[in-house]
Amino acid sequence: MTNISFVIVDDAIFMRTLIRKMIEQVEGYTVLAEASNGKEAIEAARKYQPDIMTLDITMPEMDGIKALPLILKASPKTRVIVVSAMGQQSMVIDAIRHGAKDFIVKPFEKYRVYQTINNVLAF
Repeated sequence: MTNISFVIVDDAIFMRTLIRKMIEQVEGYTVLAEASNGKEAIEAARKYQPDIMTLDITMPEMDGIKALPLILKASPKTRVIVVSAMGQQSMVIDAIRHGAKDFIVKPFEKYRVYQTINNVLAF
């Protein structure tokens, strides 16, 4: 099995931990780093060149929408999955327009996370 690398970006440590645990339950999936804002996400993308990045939309310092084009410039092959709260549909649409491959709405079920990862791996 091919190893798939991840970077998890969310300002809430609880959400990063939850997503990390889900990802690390799958053989061949590895979390390389975590970031808590858009600026850290850009740096992690540049440094680690992950296969997949989960990216929260609402974060301090720099939000996911502003960071997304810079993340993709720093790591063009990274597939970004936007993680949003209910009621952020317009922001999710903006993220898709800016290059995100899919999205997960909080609160989410484990099966939805895995389904979304499989969807973006097919790109």
